[in-house]
Amino acid sequence: MENLDIAKYLLIAVIFIPLERLWPRRRNQKILRRLWRVDIAHLVFSGLLIRAGGIMIVVASIALGQEYFPAAWRDFIAGQHFALQVFIILIIADLGFYWVHRLFHQYPSLWRIHAIHHSIEEMDWLAAHRVHPIDQVLTRMATLAPVFFIGFSNEALVAFLFLYKWQALLVHSNINIPFGPFRWIAASPEFHHWHHANEPESLDKNFAGQLPIIDKLFGTAYMPKNCAPNRYGTDTPVPDNYIDQMFFPFRSKNKNQRDQPIISQNDTSGVS
Repeated sequence: MENLDIAKYLLIAVIFIPLERLWPRRRNQKILRRLWRVDIAHLVFSGLLIRAGGIMIVVASIALGQEYFPAAWRDFIAGQHFALQVFIILIIADLGFYWVHRLFHQYPSLWRIHAIHHSIEEMDWLAAHRVHPIDQVLTRMATLAPVFFIGFSNEALVAFLFLYKWQALLVHSNINIPFGPFRWIAASPEFHHWHHANEPESLDKNFAGQLPIIDKLFGTAYMPKNCAPNRYGTDTPVPDNYIDQMFFPFRSKNKNQRDQPIISQNDTSGVS
């Protein structure tokens, strides 16, 4: 299993590093940029915790679905055309992703967990792994639990998980790929980079993981044409050390410390 993981990560690096050098969004960004070692630690150690949590969520969701979701409905859903199943899974999962992601930005206790991910100041495929395990476990509960509970076919679920993984890497990557007329249909680096931008107009925007149209529907979309963020990151003082990042959400906040604003006061479409 360990050898398979190493081979997988090497494959990802071999694919993304050349693409980021050939078509970069930020031309002067180094491969071994600041805090790359921290992100390697997240990839290895947090990845183990996230994987274990994901497996438990999937197993529990399947068991609960078999117990409480009618077998006839499960058979009907699993019997639909493969492409239709994948499309429905994408919608259900990304709606769950959108709302849990938005909650992470709304509530201070959740934001301090999610701020680890938003501490990224240089976007690339490796930075996609800088995320607190609790963040990812809660996110996977919202995205994976419903679709495994319902009982889609194994083939459709595998296809979705493949798309989910590779698109997550792509949208964080330092790659400048224009999506043209599909820019509001499929999430791109352009779309997700604005979510990570530390600029007033882009705060609390672009919560969807795969389908930007969801942000359009809920009034949280921001992706101006022919424009790119000037800086990324967060004003929340997240530490640079991996161990400190793991404990950061649970440490008392200093009286003079202010977190980055979350869901602006004039946003009337906030979570109810």
